[in-house]
Amino acid sequence: MTYNLIIDGAAVPTESHLDVVNPATGRPFARCPAGTPADLDRAVEAARRAFPAWAAKPDAERKAAVAALADIIEANLPELAELVTREQGKPLGGFGSQWEIGGAAAWTRFTAGLDLPVEYIQDDEQGRVALHRKPIGVVGSITPWNFPVMIAIWHIMPALRAGNTVVLKPSPYTPIATLRLAELLQQALPPGVLNAVAGPDEIGRAMSSHPGIDKIVFTGSTRTGKHVMASAADTLKRLTLELGGNDAAIVLPDVDLDTAVEKIFWGAFLNNGQTCAAIKRLYVHDSIHDALCERLAAYAATVRTGDGMAADSQLGTIQNRMQFDRVSKLVDAARADGVRVLCGGAPIEGDGLFYPVTLLADAKEGMAIVDEEQFGPALPILRYSDVDDAVARANDNPNGLGGSVWSSDPDAALAIASRLECGSVWINSHAMVRPDAPFGGVKQSGIGVEFGTLGLAEFTTVQVIHQ
Repeated sequence: MTYNLIIDGAAVPTESHLDVVNPATGRPFARCPAGTPADLDRAVEAARRAFPAWAAKPDAERKAAVAALADIIEANLPELAELVTREQGKPLGGFGSQWEIGGAAAWTRFTAGLDLPVEYIQDDEQGRVALHRKPIGVVGSITPWNFPVMIAIWHIMPALRAGNTVVLKPSPYTPIATLRLAELLQQALPPGVLNAVAGPDEIGRAMSSHPGIDKIVFTGSTRTGKHVMASAADTLKRLTLELGGNDAAIVLPDVDLDTAVEKIFWGAFLNNGQTCAAIKRLYVHDSIHDALCERLAAYAATVRTGDGMAADSQLGTIQNRMQFDRVSKLVDAARADGVRVLCGGAPIEGDGLFYPVTLLADAKEGMAIVDEEQFGPALPILRYSDVDDAVARANDNPNGLGGSVWSSDPDAALAIASRLECGSVWINSHAMVRPDAPFGGVKQSGIGVEFGTLGLAEFTTVQVIHQ
């Protein structure tokens, strides 16, 4: 099936197309429109035309419109979930595509209810000073391939709720569900408020430097984020960048292994490890190291990796060949460096991009699998004997997205959590993002935050009125 761009409320065909490959079969299943810079210009023009009226709508009307978008997503969950599975590779069930689309609807509904009321700095007989939040203008959204619909929602909905208009650019690896989403959402939006331009990477580069776009929100690698930031500099665009993570989890010796093992596993392998805020380095105290390794490997043996359309699949594929080859290379290098492969360690034969859950014991800093973000189903496990040393090692990384501490002592865990250099820390869980809690990285893991009222405020400018 061939899909179209969405510009000014209408489906717009293109002259050329890109094949979208199902990573479970290695074969194309849909054709993506290959938008051009000229298409981007038309989308930006449409968004700029639509902005004044959308920004001027009464707040209650914008709130109702965004709530209606949640209803549309929910009503089309089966179709959108199947598209995500076919292009991204994750299972339909479990923590897969149906969970993603259901979460997208719930996130939209929560965002619809957020408010940014006027803040009064002074309000007395001497005068009044009021801080108002105003929409920025046209927001350019560049989304990745790991959660194509959910992350689009994280970008689009606060932008619309705050009164901005949007030009959305999905990853060329996973554009189909996002394009269909944008098409469906036109039912509750005026023309030009939400536009979607798919195509090659050059579209993203053109967006970040486009003079008609006032803000860029980007989720992806740190390397690409630096390019986005550099090309946005000429127009001094506002930026929200959610970039790479190399999250460390520190397991204390008093942890309850009976309850922790399953949670640690899914904290690392949610979405096959293709999650920015997944456990990517697991620091385990000497006294429980071997027991935890044994239990993790035993649990991994119960988890089935397979085609996402199969009802019994719990994990799917790596999404694209480049990432598949990267994970394979990192694991091969780690084996050569002396790690013990507890399970997995080699691709699954066949046409699809299937790589099994891989646990790597005796890993050390200096190995690429530890120092770099692997973004796949391979987890290095590192020993420590002194918790201060573990904290120092966890912090000795340019990334700072998330982290976690695992312990039966809440006070001890909290003390260690406060010392981790990352934007979010979980205790006895990992990657449990929620729509009311700000989320963002420190160091080279990003700029700005998403979610909640602080995330909504990122899509506004401040105007202070003195009376």
